[in-house]
Amino acid sequence: MKKIIIAIDGYSSCGKSTLANQLAKKLNYIFIDSGAMYRAITLYFLRNHIDWNKPNEVKKALLEIHLDFEFEEETNQSSILLNGENVAALIRDMLVSENVSAVSTIKEVREFAVAQQQQMGKKKGIVMDGRDIGTTVFPNAALKIFVTADIATRVERRFKEMLEKKIIATIEEVQNNLEMRDYIDSNREFSPLRKAVDARILDNTMLTREEQLKLALSWAKEKIEL
Repeated sequence: MKKIIIAIDGYSSCGKSTLANQLAKKLNYIFIDSGAMYRAITLYFLRNHIDWNKPNEVKKALLEIHLDFEFEEETNQSSILLNGENVAALIRDMLVSENVSAVSTIKEVREFAVAQQQQMGKKKGIVMDGRDIGTTVFPNAALKIFVTADIATRVERRFKEMLEKKIIATIEEVQNNLEMRDYIDSNREFSPLRKAVDARILDNTMLTREEQLKLALSWAKEKIEL
């Protein structure tokens, strides 16, 4: 059976990573969370007091960053490694969330991440989620899905996720953070968030995880069996 690239884009906290991870498992594909890559870069910048408004500092810092993914049998999912350290939990901190959109608007940062993502996709058989996967990273992906949900649903999901991970934040802070990220992601100069012309829209506001997976899986099988 042939292998394809599946690109999943959409807004923050609309379930992109969950869908991509589940879809990859069903197809026996590799799941790559591009958002985790930008969060890991942001974490490195914060830890090392990098002034991301200074291009020379950014370029120098990126030379010191190596990103990779490892599969954890305990959680049955892939986790991001920053210079060999598993930072999957640390990148969900509110401070990272508040700064990741600003860091991801930087041209050099996106070029750095996109180059690594495209290298990962050379052998196909991957599901990657993010904000510019179907438009910039893999414009020729066989299947492109744009995931969306209404803001109230997204805020509720993100707040619940943070509670489960014992990350302290008010629901107002979560909503403000999501709205800020939506604005920055959609209006950045370099590679903004937008739906690819040939992407299929998946509004999961009223769908369960099982229902959205069933729908996406049917789309994937259509493309694989062509």
